[in-house]
Amino acid sequence: MKRFFKIVGILAGLGILAVLLMFALLPWMDRYGATDEEIAASFAGDELVPTPRIFYTRAISINASPEEIYPWIAQLGADKGGMYSYTWLEALIQCPQTNADRIHEEWQGLEVGDKVLMCPDENMPPAYVVAMVEQDHTIVLGHKENESWVEVWLFNLVPQDDGTTRLVIRSRSAAEGWFWDAIRPGEFIMMRRMMQGIKERAEK
Repeated sequence: MKRFFKIVGILAGLGILAVLLMFALLPWMDRYGATDEEIAASFAGDELVPTPRIFYTRAISINASPEEIYPWIAQLGADKGGMYSYTWLEALIQCPQTNADRIHEEWQGLEVGDKVLMCPDENMPPAYVVAMVEQDHTIVLGHKENESWVEVWLFNLVPQDDGTTRLVIRSRSAAEGWFWDAIRPGEFIMMRRMMQGIKERAEK
């Protein structure tokens, strides 16, 4: 019995240590891949949540033009191209979806007001709403409460002189409560894979 409790104690300690480590890494997660200039830059959609409680800017270089990358972002959604992330993890949290491996023309007409589903059930979690669209440049998704934006998710494509493109993804959220802080490490893991998934598809 003592050995059992010792093992349980060790496992609990390791679990607590893992959680503390993840939260210690949040500053790195919140600026993953982004330069100081990209973090300081202003992007379309920033003004929708002027005083966020949670803020991050992440970026990745893609060896493709904005015109080649944009269609993959435009078809994001559980009912369309998926999220290009870990399907096994999505299934584990009861959010199964399939990631597209080609561009679907029928999913390219993204417009302001359209819904972008995170899970097949648009209410769990609530679907994002398209706030802004600039073809081949910017897509801004968000959530509203009482007609005011409380969270926005910005996708920006910034062409570089060497022919590559920087995909800069930013989140600004006014959400309060421990829950939104607790899920941030998991959200980063899924987001990082999504960024890589977009890169892999666009570079093909």
